[in-house]
Amino acid sequence: MEYRVKHREAKCREALQADFDAFDISEEFGFILEEPLMPVLSPHHLTSHRELRLAHLALGFITMGYVWQEGQHAPAQILPKALAWPYWMVSRRLGLPPILTYADSVLANWKLKDPTGDMEIGNMDLMFSFPGGETCRGFFMVSLLVEMAASSGIAGALEVMHAMKISDLVGIQKGLIRVTQSLKKMKETFQLMHNHVEATAFHGTLRIFVSGWRDNPMLPRGLLYEGVSTEPIFLSGGSAAQSSAIQCFDALLCIQHEGEAGAFLTRMRDYMLPPHRQLIETLSVCSSLRDFITACSSSDLCQAYNSCVSALVDLRNYHLNTVAKYVIVPGNKARSLGCPFRGVGTMLNSTGTGGSNLMVFLKSVRNSTEKALITERPTTSREAEM
Repeated sequence: MEYRVKHREAKCREALQADFDAFDISEEFGFILEEPLMPVLSPHHLTSHRELRLAHLALGFITMGYVWQEGQHAPAQILPKALAWPYWMVSRRLGLPPILTYADSVLANWKLKDPTGDMEIGNMDLMFSFPGGETCRGFFMVSLLVEMAASSGIAGALEVMHAMKISDLVGIQKGLIRVTQSLKKMKETFQLMHNHVEATAFHGTLRIFVSGWRDNPMLPRGLLYEGVSTEPIFLSGGSAAQSSAIQCFDALLCIQHEGEAGAFLTRMRDYMLPPHRQLIETLSVCSSLRDFITACSSSDLCQAYNSCVSALVDLRNYHLNTVAKYVIVPGNKARSLGCPFRGVGTMLNSTGTGGSNLMVFLKSVRNSTEKALITERPTTSREAEM
């Protein structure tokens, strides 16, 4: 009899346990998740470059949201180990810093609504987003399309580089024309920003989420990555200065950015993927295109070079004016009203998300680009004989 009772009780416990397992509940805790603090996520199962890029993008958006969720007056000082450690490991494998970069938010953060449709702004969307609605989507999408417009120019830069090696004047000229056309297309595409990005929403809501923790008055002591370092780490936020395409064109055209602007642009290469950084460095160490053109007797080649530089000046002028509209003007308005936005407010009115002195930097790179123009037409061999 006693055996039968114990047997029946054992069967009952087995049935109950089966129910607990089937319905994911606990006899002691009910529907409560037992010990919800899980082990730190490991990125070791990520194998491909695309998997690592997606992980870096996701962890970047989570990190920026965590740090800036309370706005400018109460940013997080410590990134929890559960986030900091896997982010650090993924970043090391990619050769990127553990912060949301331009390579993440712009170059790797898009999808087509209709996979069979065209790559145009109405058929595109973000994979990850910040507060700001259409302004957030528009800002990153237009930036992406500007990069798309740069693609033919990057190919043109490679054409020029290879033509230089064999002194192929026609090839150099064709490559420069291709870069010029690309730069003009970039400026044309950049104009879409005014149709999709609202200045107050950009300055007051979105901008803080792409801000970093280097040269930033909101986080003057940097950010502590728990479990990674015992000291705070200083990293710049996403910035157009991290665009590999623009720096490739600078390198090709031998644009010399000096002083603080030059040092800042060089430092921004640390926020690019290593192969992209390597292309810039490869173009930088090639024989000087500008010196080659000034030494040769081709006025057509000189004109092609100057047209290319002028197109880059135009793009930088347009960028400067756009920054004034979306950063300086709304920032000054907030200051004059005495009621700063909940997000960035007035703290970054003159500072870029990358940490630069915004307008000073933009004017400096524009001016140094203008200086590269060849002011005198090279003399032909016949003119030299006369």
